[in-house]
Amino acid sequence: MPVWATIAIAVVLSAVVGSLSFFAGIAHRRKIAEAKIGSAEEEAKRLVNDAMKTAQQKRKEALVEAKDAALQMKTEADKEIKERRNELTRQERRLDQKEEALDRKVANMEQKEEELQKRTELAEAKLAEVEQIRTRELERLETIAGLSSEDAKHLLLSNLDQELTHEKAMHIAAYEAQTKDEADAIARELISQAVARCAADHSSEATVSVVPLPSDEMKGRIIGREGRNIRALENATGVDLIIDDTPEAITLSSFDPVRREIARMTLERLISDGRIHPARIEETVDKCRRELELTMKREGEKAVMDAGLHGLHPDVVKLLGRLRFRTSYGQNVLNHSLEVSYLSGIMAAELGLNVTQAKRAGLLHDIGKALDHEIEGSHISIGVDIAKKYKENAAVVHAIEAHHGDVEPKTPLAFLVMAADAISAARPGARRENLESYIKRLETLEEICNSFEGVERSFAIQAGREVRIMVKPEAISDDQLVLLAHSISRKIEDDLDYPGQIKVNVIRESRAIEYAK
Repeated sequence: MPVWATIAIAVVLSAVVGSLSFFAGIAHRRKIAEAKIGSAEEEAKRLVNDAMKTAQQKRKEALVEAKDAALQMKTEADKEIKERRNELTRQERRLDQKEEALDRKVANMEQKEEELQKRTELAEAKLAEVEQIRTRELERLETIAGLSSEDAKHLLLSNLDQELTHEKAMHIAAYEAQTKDEADAIARELISQAVARCAADHSSEATVSVVPLPSDEMKGRIIGREGRNIRALENATGVDLIIDDTPEAITLSSFDPVRREIARMTLERLISDGRIHPARIEETVDKCRRELELTMKREGEKAVMDAGLHGLHPDVVKLLGRLRFRTSYGQNVLNHSLEVSYLSGIMAAELGLNVTQAKRAGLLHDIGKALDHEIEGSHISIGVDIAKKYKENAAVVHAIEAHHGDVEPKTPLAFLVMAADAISAARPGARRENLESYIKRLETLEEICNSFEGVERSFAIQAGREVRIMVKPEAISDDQLVLLAHSISRKIEDDLDYPGQIKVNVIRESRAIEYAK
């Protein structure tokens, strides 16, 4: 047998044996697998049963939870639906109310429109009737006068032109007479000034005060931004501040010594304090005014002590203190009253009369001058009223009443006071007539301004060339301000004699003040 056949047979046998072994292994593994599969199926069935039980339990729990959630959602939905229904009901109710109100307004408007239409028709009818009446009356007037409307208009204009020509001629004549009078007054004033040059220092002292400054830069602070500080000070005190080239000094000019003293005290306080603004200025002015009242009272008490008197009423003492800041023809009234008191006492002692009573009458004879520019009447009548009010002796009252000869003196005391007053006034250098007339003119100027309704207070400044008038803002409106200024200027022109012109400055100021606490 050939070798290759042997090899082929061996290969075939090996293949057959391998196949049998393979199939036998497969059968064995199949048995093992079938056994495992059987146990796996049982385990799977068990797991499936357990899973089904668990799933059923979970499903039941989920179903319960779902039912609860659904019930809660249904409850909330019902609640929300109820609220929305209530809101819709309220809105419908409001809309119904608005619709009813709108219907009422429309009905009212229609009614008013009908009434307005009727009134319009009635007014048009009346206008037409008036036009007819005017036409008939015009035709009647033309018939009566024998002139047409054009002829009547021409005649009226011709007469008016003649009247205006006559009035212009009268005004020109009046202006010429006024110019002559003013020229005469100016000439007399110039001559008086030339004659009275020696009285310049005295007049300056009586109407001017000088306040020293620590430095010239203080002038700028006193003037303030856009001049608000100096305006506030001038308006509050009624004193004219003169800031010129004089180094480290400011001049205060006013005919009223009380105002000038208040302004001087205020300015010194502001300079020492350093805070200078309108509110601080007003506060300081009020404080200085109150302090000056106390100063007047002390001056009155000092005068009473110097005269050696006692038992005067405190109000009379205060009025005596006010005389410290009054002048009569340039003479200090309080000093003059003390002089009269001394002279009356000396002469009464020589004649064997009541010295105390004579001193009392001499001290009080000019007490009316403390109020003569505030109350109507002469200082004599005012002084008599004051003496009677405070129960002064009848002899003292008569001496006050007779010291200028207005009534006939009937007692020796009245003659003594009259003589003492004349001696004190006639001594050399006691009085300056031109200063007194100047002050009286300024006081009269302020009285004229204060006589108008709505004026709170007024200040004559710039030597009487300007008057500043503070009005009550609740009584005078801005439109009435111009008319008031015009009326005051006309009144001044009619009632007062003065050189040159006077600037009438009417000021209305409204303020709102609140405090932060």
